[in-house]
Amino acid sequence: MYLSTTRAAGSPVAANGRLGAARVPATVVALGLVSFFTDISAEMVTAFLPMYLLYGLGTGLLNLGLLDGLYTGAGALLRLAGGHLADRSARPKAVAMAGYGLSAAGKLLFPLVGGSVAGIGAAVSVDRAGKGLRAAPRDALITAATPPHALGAAFGVHRALDTAGALLGPVTVFALVAAIGDAYDAVFVTSFCLAMIGVVILACFVRDRRVAPGTRPKVSLRDGRRLLARRPLRRVAAYATMLGLVTAGDAFLFVGVQRQTGLGAATLPLLPLATSLVFLLAAVPLGKLADRVGGWKVFVAGHALLAAAYALLAAAWQGPFAALGVLLLHGLFYAATDGVLMAHLAPRVPEHLRASGLAITQTGQALARAGGTIAFGALAASWDLRGAFAAFAALLVAGVLAAGAFPPDPRRAREASS
Repeated sequence: MYLSTTRAAGSPVAANGRLGAARVPATVVALGLVSFFTDISAEMVTAFLPMYLLYGLGTGLLNLGLLDGLYTGAGALLRLAGGHLADRSARPKAVAMAGYGLSAAGKLLFPLVGGSVAGIGAAVSVDRAGKGLRAAPRDALITAATPPHALGAAFGVHRALDTAGALLGPVTVFALVAAIGDAYDAVFVTSFCLAMIGVVILACFVRDRRVAPGTRPKVSLRDGRRLLARRPLRRVAAYATMLGLVTAGDAFLFVGVQRQTGLGAATLPLLPLATSLVFLLAAVPLGKLADRVGGWKVFVAGHALLAAAYALLAAAWQGPFAALGVLLLHGLFYAATDGVLMAHLAPRVPEHLRASGLAITQTGQALARAGGTIAFGALAASWDLRGAFAAFAALLVAGVLAAGAFPPDPRRAREASS
């Protein structure tokens, strides 16, 4: 796999100012394959839960909001622990592997708890705790393997492979449900097996960046707290958290599209396919665009696209074209924000504290999105989906205007190299 706008560390820049071609770092590709299998596993559960909860167990929108918020926010604080452990031990691979393994084990809890909503919440918590533990160490591994000027493209490649797995997750669920009907346990067991393939790839094909003994500064909890005193990190985390508060859970968007088009409940697990396909196709181009024009501009623009998707759902336009428009905007939102934010932030954090710095922003964003999802569920339960989407569209537009008017310091902070 090659990227025309990236180059290997130390390779020359062409006379016309364009970057020479370079091979995508092997670590990025390997981590992308880990995420590929893990996301097939994870998105099987994500796509299946709304159908299982609403139409299998008969729970209401409020319970869906609580569980979807839990799915988003559970384990968020473990992002901080994962980042700190990766920095303190200088072994991000080991911490990431623990997270991937925990998520895989969590899949086996779903068939054990049966129809208990509380039990499902516990299984979700274990699954998402693993995600929280692994996220920052994984992104630190990507950053360490990639030249700074090509981070947007590298994260785009990783997220594209990640999203290819997300694309196959709903297909796998649909095929299993079509083949076995109500034998829901098979969905979770299959999800576990796929997650374990990712763990094996991580163990065999990803290496930690070796650091000579005595050359790496010691990391303490106090160092992690001091990161927030750095203005670039503090402002990025604050704006990302603010925007997360006015972001509704994906499950609600897919339920809105399903009801808007009048499709049957059995098609609900397939709707994430369109989002994932757009994400897959747009992740690398938007990552390259972020390398050229700046990651923050692309990140904020992505939230503007999400606001447009909410507005379409609030307008309650009928028909397949309106639904496709919502899913297109949703996929572009993820392509413009997911890896782009980490690529923007990583060079602004000292290398020996990078996983902790990324984890701080990821934690704030995850907790905010969990809170936003729960608030959206309560609003939809007491009002209706259309009104809830209208309110969140307006709030998101206000957040986009604020983040665009007062962007984080565009210069890489000098202390990031200290």
